[in-house]
Formats: sequence, C-alpha cells, structure tokens
Amino acid sequence: MKVNVQTPGFDADIKLINFIEKKLSKLEQFYDKIIFADVFLKLENTASPENKIVEVLLSIPKGDLIIKKECKRFEIGIDECVQSLERQLKKRKEKQRAHL
Repeated sequence: MKVNVQTPGFDADIKLINFIEKKLSKLEQFYDKIIFADVFLKLENTASPENKIVEVLLSIPKGDLIIKKECKRFEIGIDECVQSLERQLKKRKEKQRAHL
C-alpha cells in the first residue's frame, strides 16, 4: 500500500512519517485490497492543547474510508485513526463474506 503524508504549513519529522507508515501497513492484515492511504496532518490555531488534526483517507475498492481525529499529539491521533479504520475494515470484510 502506498502511503502519502501531507503536512500543510510545517515539515513532518522522518520519525513521524515512518511511524505513520508502520501503523497503516498493519491494516493490510485486516483487508488486503487497500489501494493507498492519504494522511493529512494539520495544526489548528487555537489555545486548546488538542490542536493537532489527523485525517486519514483510505482508498479501497467500492468506496473510500475517511477518519478525522483531534488530539494533543499526532502519534495519538494516528493510533486512534488506525483503530477506527481497523473496525471499519473488519465490518466491510464481514459484509462481503455474507454476500458470497
């Protein structure tokens, strides 16, 4: 799976990009037809400590999955997004099996 990380307004550390790629690659064990993942990391201009936004667009056949999380750190946001995507991919796989 190809992972594309976009960080408008700042440059992401290579460690963060490697972390994102490693976490997202684990999704392939739940659903092997993932085409690519677009990850958007954004900083929001607020006084709140939860000013980091992580959006993940997962492209799969017959539709895309989009997850958006706000948190204190990008790593936490990626973890939460991966957990949500994992649940959605498992549901989609079960529905496909039911239709066979």
